[in-house]
Amino acid sequence: MKQFTMPHTEITAPQVVLGLMRIAEKSDEEIRTLVGAARDAGIDFMDHADVYGGQLHECERRFAQALKLSPAERDELTIQTKAGIVPDGPYFDFSYEHIIESVEGSLKALDTDRIDILLLHRPDALVEPEEVARAFDELHTAGKVLHFGVSNHTPRQIDLLKKHVNQPIVANQLQLSITHSTIVAQGVAMNMQAESQSVTLDGGGIVDYCRLNDITIQAWSPFQAGFFDGVFLGNDDYAELNAVIDRLAAQYDVAPEAIATAWITRHPAQMQVVLGTTTPQRVTDSAAGADVPLTRAEWYELFRAAGWKVP
Repeated sequence: MKQFTMPHTEITAPQVVLGLMRIAEKSDEEIRTLVGAARDAGIDFMDHADVYGGQLHECERRFAQALKLSPAERDELTIQTKAGIVPDGPYFDFSYEHIIESVEGSLKALDTDRIDILLLHRPDALVEPEEVARAFDELHTAGKVLHFGVSNHTPRQIDLLKKHVNQPIVANQLQLSITHSTIVAQGVAMNMQAESQSVTLDGGGIVDYCRLNDITIQAWSPFQAGFFDGVFLGNDDYAELNAVIDRLAAQYDVAPEAIATAWITRHPAQMQVVLGTTTPQRVTDSAAGADVPLTRAEWYELFRAAGWKVP
């Protein structure tokens, strides 16, 4: 598993992350097997959120109950969680009170004394960055949160936070797959007036912005065709893409999931892939993609097969 030091941190991070949003109904043994498969594949980075599960903090709680980590075992992991979504509505709340309450709940549910990275979960249109800064300062000073980031934020939304927040923004979690890749595809078709691909939907070059500011992009839903409307792997609607994936999978002697992962990890932005599966074998297969050295020609072939234009 390829690893790198996340900028602005001391964290040695794998390029593939285990997302734990679907473990609420899993048994302790199933959760241990899933995490064990991830660890065997070199994944020691766990992604949570306070809203994952049928109840607030449920997946965080199930993780802690199943693993029962000793202090030494806890030190071996990077635990990331998110705050900001209120299920009732839903709506977003980046107020000082909500952030503090959410983190205290996550610490208790995870049975840990600190969160390695806290992400703001989607943008809050009513954000008051001074309140975010106050919450971050208090949590950081108390040692309860070591690092901070965001999810699904535009460059200007991050700049607004950075005007007041003292800590570096270390990560931005964004939806990205071969087929759901407008944040990459827009730049390729830049200034092509007749092409919808050229339209900026991310507030203006979020991938380049993150590279310029040493913010790690974490790609969620790496196998989703669109916004939670099914995967592209094995999907007849993406026959051309799957033909290329299957050929490359055979060439590199890996599963198709590995090729889909490799398309993301091949990008020089040094992105992380966040897996949402609860199938141990799929974790193993996907993680192998971080070590697949796709050529530039192969990367673009996958890009074109997904329907994107290369002028």
